Amino acid sequence: MTRTPLAVFRRLTTGVYVIGVAHARQTNAFTAAWLMQVAFDPLLVALSVNTTNASYPLLEASGAFVVNVLREHQLELAKHFGTLSGRDGNKLDGVRWRAGQFGAPVLSEAAAFLECRVTSRVDAGDHAVVIAEVVDGAVLDEDAAPMRYDETGEMDGSAELYPAAF
Repeated sequence: MTRTPLAVFRRLTTGVYVIGVAHARQTNAFTAAWLMQVAFDPLLVALSVNTTNASYPLLEASGAFVVNVLREHQLELAKHFGTLSGRDGNKLDGVRWRAGQFGAPVLSEAAAFLECRVTSRVDAGDHAVVIAEVVDGAVLDEDAAPMRYDETGEMDGSAELYPAAF
């Protein structure tokens, strides 16, 4: 039996998403795994975002974002948006996408997408939890299985962030 936080948290079932943001003619995107539905009426999701992320000011200023659901085995796309910084150039260069209704990137290779309008925000340690109403979305590939967080391995470097014990 393994009793470390890392071992337990790596077994939580969660997907992998590329979150697209846009504001004042700037676009960016980042990989995220902490997203969940929180209500039916209105249809709401909660997204946990590192506030030091280069995309966060765009999300906060625009009040909107797109959730791009990655397909199983799209690890390179997850790495691309999860390991490069938007401060070092445009991460969307060479990636096929179109602007959603709020201008945020909808990736052509995504399995599905949701367009979201922010309704509230709560500080949560080194992250902010953003609550947003889902205003549009579509399945782009009916046969695609969604990517799961466990497929990313140690891509995000989070192993060192967990405490050694509970």
